[in-house]
Amino acid sequence: MLRFARSIPAAVAVPHQGPAVLPMTSPSGLSPEAVPRPLDRARRIVVVGIGGSGKSTLAASLAALLRLPYVELDALHWEANWTPAGDATFRARTADALSTDGWVADGNYHKVRDIVWSRADTLIWLDYPLRVNLWRLTKRTVRRVFQREVLWNGNTERFREAFLSRDSLYVWAVKRYRSRRREYDALLALSEYSHLRVVRLHSPAATDRWLGREQERAGNGNRTRAFSLGS
Repeated sequence: MLRFARSIPAAVAVPHQGPAVLPMTSPSGLSPEAVPRPLDRARRIVVVGIGGSGKSTLAASLAALLRLPYVELDALHWEANWTPAGDATFRARTADALSTDGWVADGNYHKVRDIVWSRADTLIWLDYPLRVNLWRLTKRTVRRVFQREVLWNGNTERFREAFLSRDSLYVWAVKRYRSRRREYDALLALSEYSHLRVVRLHSPAATDRWLGREQERAGNGNRTRAFSLGS
């Protein structure tokens, strides 16, 4: 059975006024003048970023914080035996999963971007350096392979496909890193996405501090450092 959305305790937001993307002046963190405003009015959030950046971890934490359903686009896209859903099926599943008033979703699928981004009120972009993404992707893949972690609809990652295949996420990450950044900058400048409140975070440490502030604002005293480089 396909899993579409999970309700977990969580979430966050930033009003969009002026530039589409809130500036971050340094990859090491947030400058005082660039600290994003509270996400207290966010109800439909999408988290994007290259593979290994921690999209799912952050999205799940936000869903728990805001007590909103968590929607994994990977779960809607991948069927058993790593078979991708057909475009029409994938789009229908996505539209159905995001038909409610509130949710937190993660994923970069261009096939459903028009559905996700048009319905979202807030976009969080994990825009980390390539070396950081590759290191985090390596740790995640090693864990999944050697712990035989079961992913969406019974799929598991295997060493050969993960590290040696031409379809490896590593190959994709290196090839698409720069072009994906340019693509997002261009997309966020379009009038059709001007409604989005955007948070652009340049390092796991900045993400951790930002999430910590939102947890404190929500009265959550049990802050978890989920995004440090050592995680």
